[in-house]
Amino acid sequence: MAIPAISQPHSKAADPNYWPPPQGEWTYEDYARLPDNGMRYEIIRGDLYMSPAPRPKHQRVIVALLKHLLTYLEQKPIGEVLISPIDLILPDLTDPVQPDLLFISQEKLDIVKENFIEGVPELIVEVLSPGNPEHDRRTKFRVYAAAGVKEYWLIDPDARTTEVYVLRGEAYALAQIFEVGQTIRSEVLAEFTAPVAEICPE
Repeated sequence: MAIPAISQPHSKAADPNYWPPPQGEWTYEDYARLPDNGMRYEIIRGDLYMSPAPRPKHQRVIVALLKHLLTYLEQKPIGEVLISPIDLILPDLTDPVQPDLLFISQEKLDIVKENFIEGVPELIVEVLSPGNPEHDRRTKFRVYAAAGVKEYWLIDPDARTTEVYVLRGEAYALAQIFEVGQTIRSEVLAEFTAPVAEICPE
């Protein structure tokens, strides 16, 4: 479950030595001071969000999808796929977020820095958590669209579905909901296919 963290109503502008900062004022420097305690932290428009480590079912989905993507990229070396934990900074929007999986085209690999990614991937995949699916469906959905991420997948391990959204102008449009018995397809990854039944095992 990703939940907004609660911090005291002080201002860094008034007291630069105060930490933690209040919601709305978190930066990457503040994020870097957070403890490595198994929680996943994200900063979206200055607000800190926390969520527990993903459950095994969630991780199995990522592993299965990653296998298909790596096989695809071996045949068509058009870019690189990376998985969480990875810090993604979307300028003026996040400091950072941690997508479950992302794809960056060969032409944009310069956005991969030593310690984080700073720029806009072509594709982001999030696996829904039962505790708070709205974090991915609303908060991240809007941020990724605003950043210009061309394609966004939402995978529901329990329903065994994959929703593929494509950017049309400044908003996402639902391309298709792929279910068991169907094969996931992508606009960004030409000729990529992956059976939903293999990505979301029972």
